[in-house]
Amino acid sequence: MTTVAADRPHTDNPYALSHLDTLESEAVHILREVAGEFERPVILFSGGKDSIVMLHLALKAFAPAPIPFSLLHVDTGHNFPEVLEYRDRTVAKYGLRLHVASVQEYIDAGKLRERPDGTRNPLQTVPLTEKIQAERFDAVFGGGRRDEEKARAKERVFSLRDEFSQWDPRRQRPELWNLYNGRHAPGEHVRVFPLSNWTELDVWQYIAREHIELPEIYFAHEREVFARDGMWLAAGDWGGPKDGETVETRLVRYRTVGDMSCTGAVDSGATTLDAVIAEIAASRLTERGATRADDRLSEAAMEDRKREGYF
Repeated sequence: MTTVAADRPHTDNPYALSHLDTLESEAVHILREVAGEFERPVILFSGGKDSIVMLHLALKAFAPAPIPFSLLHVDTGHNFPEVLEYRDRTVAKYGLRLHVASVQEYIDAGKLRERPDGTRNPLQTVPLTEKIQAERFDAVFGGGRRDEEKARAKERVFSLRDEFSQWDPRRQRPELWNLYNGRHAPGEHVRVFPLSNWTELDVWQYIAREHIELPEIYFAHEREVFARDGMWLAAGDWGGPKDGETVETRLVRYRTVGDMSCTGAVDSGATTLDAVIAEIAASRLTERGATRADDRLSEAAMEDRKREGYF
């Protein structure tokens, strides 16, 4: 593939690492560091491309042994069926243990209330934080990257959360020379981001190089969608479309995967990895900026959610 060849270092040194090799090495180091420092780590796994790459890295980091972490998914009840099918198939394939925190169960129990706009993405925080506390997870891996959004750009690789799972930017610790401080008090935990220094393009080039399987919604396909706030949203039980919003069938794909009510598709004819990579390389909008309605609630929407316990 041309995408793989482009990753080769421009040097005669046979021991020089390519750009993707360097990112992979850093992520593997972080995964192994957590395994050595913490007692009950867990990988947040949504079935999206970043968590898929993170799981792939964990499998490589500890091979031939099984990975020493279980998986955790916050199920909003409005997830894409293709992604849930991929999640369950992956868990079965590798014999992994999956914890599920269900937003629907919290709504049914009266602990959460549906929002007027139908989106459940902001409702994930309480089920997530209570599952972390109930299972006593002391380190939680997330697939967040600094290129996605400005609040994520200023977060450390090891991000300390207090006993209420809240994030205080003023309590961040220095990480000089790739030294990570996992010390935490009882009740606190650390969010860990092995892909912090990756870009969306890096992720796709790595997927191509490693031949990683993805849910089919990441590639161009026909889907019934409607326009809202400059995005193509999928029609569904979550409350869309409203009166005056017309459903049409378009050739689209998804750059990021989240709750159906706030994750927009993009017009695309990219059906192969090379086509997707060419599309991403030409884009001037981040995936979240282009396709995530939950980040448009305010200028500080992501940071506000992170302070409350969101990833």
